[in-house]
Order: sequence, then structure tokens, then C-alpha cells
Amino acid sequence: MGRRKIEMEIVKNSSSRQVTFSKRRSGLFKKANELAILCGAQVAIVVFSPGGKPFSFGHPSVEAVAQRFLYQDAKPKVSIPGQVECQQESQVEKLGQQLNGLLKQLQAEKKGGDMVDKAIKAIGKHEYGKPINELNMHELLEMKQSMEKLRENLKLRVSEIEASSSLLLLSTNPVKVADREKLSSQSC
Repeated sequence: MGRRKIEMEIVKNSSSRQVTFSKRRSGLFKKANELAILCGAQVAIVVFSPGGKPFSFGHPSVEAVAQRFLYQDAKPKVSIPGQVECQQESQVEKLGQQLNGLLKQLQAEKKGGDMVDKAIKAIGKHEYGKPINELNMHELLEMKQSMEKLRENLKLRVSEIEASSSLLLLSTNPVKVADREKLSSQSC
């Protein structure tokens, strides 16, 4: 008898419909798997049987493809599950290192803030114990001198921080000999 073209319409008999669904579902999943393997595509299929039971196929997983579809994430560089986990672990490690660096920076900033607070309190504790708008000219000049001294100390501290950050940057990204020569020729 051979194959014959089947007209596309719902199968009337419920038991035949269930058999047709099962056969077509397995064929559909097989084609999706071939597409994923041959083309490196990410595929997710969810179908519900006539009885309402869900069936799904996904490469690398239904969840991963659904997340990418919903949030329009960039395609992962590797789709092999073991390597994806390895990439995720390295990303977590990098983020942990960034977090530690930021925490150290936060502590340094807190220390700097404490120093500024102490300096402000020291300035506020002038020997006269009056509000600023009640001070005479001599007292205001003394306060101005102490603020200028604080300003100079702050400038020194900022230059120290900039120098240490430059040294840190150079230690993580050393300048190549050719780059040094370019820099020295440009500065002349």
C-alpha cells in the first residue's frame, strides 16, 4: 500500500489521536535533537498531549533555552553541560575576587572617611566654643589656617592613593618594552 498523504485535520478517534500524538511527538523530538547536534542550535519544545500531559525536549535544557528566550541573553560560548558548569564556576570565582577587592576598597574608604570625620571634629572643636558666625576676625583667621592645613593633608593623601592605584595597575598590567619606548618618545 505504501505511504499516502494525510490530510491535515484533527484525528476524530481519541485512541487513534493518542497513538498519532505519541508517534509524531517522538519524531518531532528526534528532529529537534538532530537540529541541535548538527547545527549547534539551542532548541526547546514543550507539547501537551490530548489528555493534558506535558512533554518537553531541550538542548542544552528547556530551562536554559527558556531563560535565554525570556531575557534575550547572549548565546553561551560553549553548549556542553560540563564546560558550561566550568565557565559558571570561573565566573563565580571572578565575581568573588571582584567582591573581595570592592570590600577592601570599601574598608579603605571608611578609614579615609573616619579620618575626615576626626579632622572635621577637630576643626569644630576650636578653643572658643562659639558658633562660627559669632567668631571675631582673629578666630576666623586661625580656623582658616587649620582648614588650609587640612586641605594640604587631603591633597597629599589623594596623591598617595593615586600613586598606589597606578602602581597596582602597573603590577596587574605590566607595560611592554615597546610600549615604554612609545611613551618615552611621545613625552619628548
